[in-house]
Amino acid sequence: MTATPRVRVARRPVHGVLLLDKPLGLSSNDALQKVKWLLRGEKAGHTGTLDPLATGVLPLCFGAATKFSQLHLDADKTYLAVARLGVKTSTGDAEGDVIETRPVAVTQSQIDTVVRRFTGPIQQVPPMYSALKRDGKALYEYAREGIEIERPARDVEIFQLEVALAEVESAHEAIKIIAKCSKGTYIRTLGEDIGEALGCGAHLTGLRRIATGDFVIGQCVTLAALEAMTEDERLACLLPVDALLPQHRRVTLDTENAGRFLSGVRRRGDWPDAAHVAVYSENPPALLGTAQVKSGELIPGRLLSPLDIGQILAQAQKAESQPI
Repeated sequence: MTATPRVRVARRPVHGVLLLDKPLGLSSNDALQKVKWLLRGEKAGHTGTLDPLATGVLPLCFGAATKFSQLHLDADKTYLAVARLGVKTSTGDAEGDVIETRPVAVTQSQIDTVVRRFTGPIQQVPPMYSALKRDGKALYEYAREGIEIERPARDVEIFQLEVALAEVESAHEAIKIIAKCSKGTYIRTLGEDIGEALGCGAHLTGLRRIATGDFVIGQCVTLAALEAMTEDERLACLLPVDALLPQHRRVTLDTENAGRFLSGVRRRGDWPDAAHVAVYSENPPALLGTAQVKSGELIPGRLLSPLDIGQILAQAQKAESQPI
């Protein structure tokens, strides 16, 4: 039987940010590779992983946007989770083995009292089933071998926390958790710790990221929707590269100063000091890169190449010429 030859995808420069509503069961990298294939992009990356068992907001960066993806790793996240009460599992979620069951007798008043204990700066012990590494090996690899590794508690912050008894289809009692938190927060651990504080234990049965930084779930597109689109429709889903820089102060340079800045040369002006600056050229209007301002001096940070800038302008011009 003759094997069917693989079709080679013709890659092309694609620049921007695509907000994907990651489906259940797919790793962040698998989701990235699928979207990269659909867009035929040359270069792509994401702004931090989302567990395969979680769905929701996953910003994917293409082309020049990958230069600024690291800036989004520190962004606050908001999650919607459902936790079943009375049952603890080895992983803290529905994938693990049941290790303990307890009776449940929880009121909303008890929940409201517990919420106050988990709001603000708290400490968490990272779960064994996590991608954190010890001696070059992920903790979940040790866990699968039945090895327990001591993990120091980490400081995280829960900025907002709402917990309520949930109405679920099954007869099991559950709680719904909405948490806005700092980077590095484990929602599985938060669910388990809340369950312990309620005296019955718990494990997550559902997890959805509904916001990361300024990006919210309502802006996202599903993988199924992308697959059903034409190539031009997929490109139209991309946000501009500077969508990753919403909190950066904007500085615009004339043609001469823009050229010098792109060469890595500091510029002087009457700008106020700022740690995070997005620098643009005046003509044509285009993002040049990031910088900081100290004592009136604009100090280059991450810069786009003239090739990147030209491709971004061409991509925008093509998008504008498409019929609505």
